Amino acid sequence: MSVREALRSAPLVNDVPGLRLLRVGDGWDLVRTPAAVGFLALAHLRATSTAIGPVLYDGPNERLYYAIDTGTAGSWGDLPVRHLTTNSWLVTPSPPLIDDWFGGWCELPDDETLTDADVLHAALTNPYVTATASEAPAAAVRPGAASFRHMSASTSLRPNHTETAVSPHLVSLNEVGQ
Repeated sequence: MSVREALRSAPLVNDVPGLRLLRVGDGWDLVRTPAAVGFLALAHLRATSTAIGPVLYDGPNERLYYAIDTGTAGSWGDLPVRHLTTNSWLVTPSPPLIDDWFGGWCELPDDETLTDADVLHAALTNPYVTATASEAPAAAVRPGAASFRHMSASTSLRPNHTETAVSPHLVSLNEVGQ
């Protein structure tokens, strides 16, 4: 099942319109990265025309979540990332919910495309990504309002139905479990 399909059937979080509790580990896992490194890696993946699976931006916590194949936990020990798998849950916005403060889906393919774990690992360890992330403050590599909208516009999101916006003071994206 694709992440997009899982979102459609995921339960609402405390009946808050637009927020879903997404189960991780059934067909795909997540790799959580700091936003400073994650956005640079995403730019690198896009520049190399790599197939990119779902990527979620968590604005309040300055993180990105990449959907990868299950069973790749062993390859992340040398990076400042967290691998989320079975028995993990993530509070996520519904596909059309994008907010400059809250975050949203940078990538959300219609099919079952996932980011290749080895390719993501290579992007996260690319000399350009690591040098730029370590030298620049997080605000320098975090997209501003205009660039986040531009980035989101290039995704396969289809805002064909309206979701109620969520007050940023009520909730933030957080993983639950493992």
